[in-house]
Amino acid sequence: MPRTPGVELLDVHRLSLVETAAPRLSPDERAAMNHLWEEAVLANPSLFDGPVVACASLGWEGPHSLVVSWVRTTFRHHVLRRVMGSAAWLPSLFVAVVQPADDGRLLVGRMSRVTVAPGRWQLPGGSMEPPQGDEPLDVAALGRHAARELVEETGVDTSPEDLSLWLVTRGATGNVGVLFSAPSRPASFLRARFAALPAAEEDPEFDRIALVRSPAELGGPLVDYLEPIVRRCQRSGQITHMA
Repeated sequence: MPRTPGVELLDVHRLSLVETAAPRLSPDERAAMNHLWEEAVLANPSLFDGPVVACASLGWEGPHSLVVSWVRTTFRHHVLRRVMGSAAWLPSLFVAVVQPADDGRLLVGRMSRVTVAPGRWQLPGGSMEPPQGDEPLDVAALGRHAARELVEETGVDTSPEDLSLWLVTRGATGNVGVLFSAPSRPASFLRARFAALPAAEEDPEFDRIALVRSPAELGGPLVDYLEPIVRRCQRSGQITHMA
């Protein structure tokens, strides 16, 4: 099966998340980070430096059993990837939903002009936020966030209990995605739910959706994991829910 270079698809049946300390920044790294962030905000004023989870490491503790070490940080930290030699940069941890239509096609969305990647096609989802107070960051929390992203971006309201852990992806730059599969829906329902999103909603994540069987049907850039995910679904003919 052809795959996007550098993208790993990890079959995971059990996922554990362990919080760890964030790496310390040198004064030079902090100054460079702040400068690059200010430049990014000037180029895209819709950016905000909100709390976010980054991935410190991945490790297997048994067959199909993955441990993710994570840290609390903010979106500003991501620009450290552009600082030559920085050891403090950490990849992001995000969730995404594999939403099939009843005819076998897969729902994808195109990022709007106000997002960090205008015109890019991807699955519904987004960066994970750290838990509040004593709440744990676990698979249930990831599923709740994935369900919230799905309804906010596409209008499809699905209970977190109806989402199943499906795959973990690791991109060429190290970004880690936890993918959940959703129950299939009629294609007409998926299109209608997106069309029914409030027209006056400010700064929508998606300006368009598509139902596809092949990445070749999409024009424009794709997020790195999308091609191998669509091809995997195409090959299997259906999305298998994991227990």
